[in-house]
Amino acid sequence: MEMQDFKPKSFWKRPEGVTGIIFIVAGIVGFVALLPIIKTIVLGTVQLALLLLALGAILYMVLDPKMRALVGYGYKSVMRWITGIFVQIDPIGILQSYVDDLKTNLRKMNKQIGILRGQMHKLKETINNNQKQIKTNLSLASRAKDSDKRAQMVLKSRKAGRLKESNVRLEDLYKKMEVLYRVLNRMHENSEIMLEDVVDQVEVKKQERSAIRASHSAMKSARNIISGNNDKRVMFDMALEAVADDVSQKIGEMERFMDMSSNFMDSIDLQNGVFEEEGLSMLEKWEKEGESLILGDEKDMLLIEANNDATVLDLEAEPQRVKEKNHSNQYDNLFDF
Repeated sequence: MEMQDFKPKSFWKRPEGVTGIIFIVAGIVGFVALLPIIKTIVLGTVQLALLLLALGAILYMVLDPKMRALVGYGYKSVMRWITGIFVQIDPIGILQSYVDDLKTNLRKMNKQIGILRGQMHKLKETINNNQKQIKTNLSLASRAKDSDKRAQMVLKSRKAGRLKESNVRLEDLYKKMEVLYRVLNRMHENSEIMLEDVVDQVEVKKQERSAIRASHSAMKSARNIISGNNDKRVMFDMALEAVADDVSQKIGEMERFMDMSSNFMDSIDLQNGVFEEEGLSMLEKWEKEGESLILGDEKDMLLIEANNDATVLDLEAEPQRVKEKNHSNQYDNLFDF
């Protein structure tokens, strides 16, 4: 994720922006309510002069870009402070809460993987048993034919046919479960790496942010904004917000996929060899959707592997987390400014 690809939310789309709108509306309502009093005040010459002076100052702030930027920065800062009393808007604090969410989701995902592996073992056993029964019934049908026992031959042949049809459906289901298993495992691996990266960022950036805030006062930030220069304090917070937004979207994807996989597994009745088409439809819809934030280009590779008969999945093998030797934190480039 590059910093230039990140589009920061405008002030008005953030929690403090909602607070700002409330204050503006309250100010307008208050002004309208005080109009009769204002009319009385402006009757006097001195009062009128003061009012004109105030209007002139307001016009100056509206027309002068630097003054407008200063007033806007001050207003946003006040609204951010007020909002922060009631809502968590500090990016470091938000990231810390995301760390807890990631840990919880990883535990749930690991549990789902274990349940799915168990279901796949049972399904594979059912398919193999059906295959054995198919061979047995075909052999019995052949013997019945040789013995001229037509009724017995038809009975055994039909039973073998039904088992073949059942196995076709079950093998298709197994392939879908294999997709699910591969994706859940890779999501778990990538999310573990992401968790480590976020924890590292929180620890390091917490100290850096304190140092930047100590050296860059609010007044200095205001001067930088007025002069049109990029303020390091503001840029640093934007980078932290970019990290928080990225992690938030990936956590959302994790939770949506876990819900879908849970619904899919709940729709399967292995004992009776039946499953609901809705569960399969949900998985097929996910397969056709666009790129995964967590998997990236690996999504297509996983789907190809799962549908390739030559690529055998070993359910007994413990998944090994894939991490590059010279792995660099995926969020470091956001702070290159």
